[in-house]
Order: sequence, then structure tokens, then C-alpha cells
Amino acid sequence: MADPMADITIKAAYGSVVEDEGLLFIGFAEGEDEEEGYVLFRQLVEGGPIWFEVNDETFGAEAAIALVTASPQGFEVTIAPAARHAFGFAASVAVRIGPECEDAGEALAALRAMLGPLWQG
Repeated sequence: MADPMADITIKAAYGSVVEDEGLLFIGFAEGEDEEEGYVLFRQLVEGGPIWFEVNDETFGAEAAIALVTASPQGFEVTIAPAARHAFGFAASVAVRIGPECEDAGEALAALRAMLGPLWQG
């Protein structure tokens, strides 16, 4: 069932933090299959603009995040109005993180550090 407030909802089963070739990747996925939903945040290790994508590289953009609001259920990404066309005009993406989500704590901590003042809550 979709989140009543968000345009897109991902029910994360896995969190991940990977550093590769000078880039930091933080993701949350519904499963290991390519067809399952996910969100991915990517940034140079030394900082800079953040790439955000949902379910497919074609639904992503750099500097697309207006705000990320944490809650006990996970977090919600508000997409900047100028970038919404890249996400099928979705305005928000909810990531629900239950107690069964593997590596959620590490991924959330890394995401908070990456987002800095864009992270609220």
C-alpha cells in the first residue's frame, strides 16, 4: 500500500553504504531483485552535489533534494520543484524502514552525514 502523503513509497528491506572510485553510494532497497524498488544517493567522497534516484537511473537528478524529513517509520524526501520532471513529477518519496531492514542504522547514519542541513528530524 502506498504512503498516503508521498507520491512514491519504498519499503526498505536493505540499507547499504558503499564507497567506490571516489564516490559514496547510500541506498535503500525493497529487495535484491532488479525490479524491486529502491532509492540511491550518490556524492563525491569529498562532498559536492548529491545525485538522487528512484527505481531507475532515468528517474534521478543531481541537486534534486529540497529536504529530507526523518520519522520513526523512516524518512521522506521532498523533491525540489525544478527537479520534479525527472521523477515523473513526483513531489515526494517516502522510505519506510522497519525493524527487519538489514544495515539500516549504518545507512541512516551515513545519509544524515551526507545530507547535512537537508536532513531534518
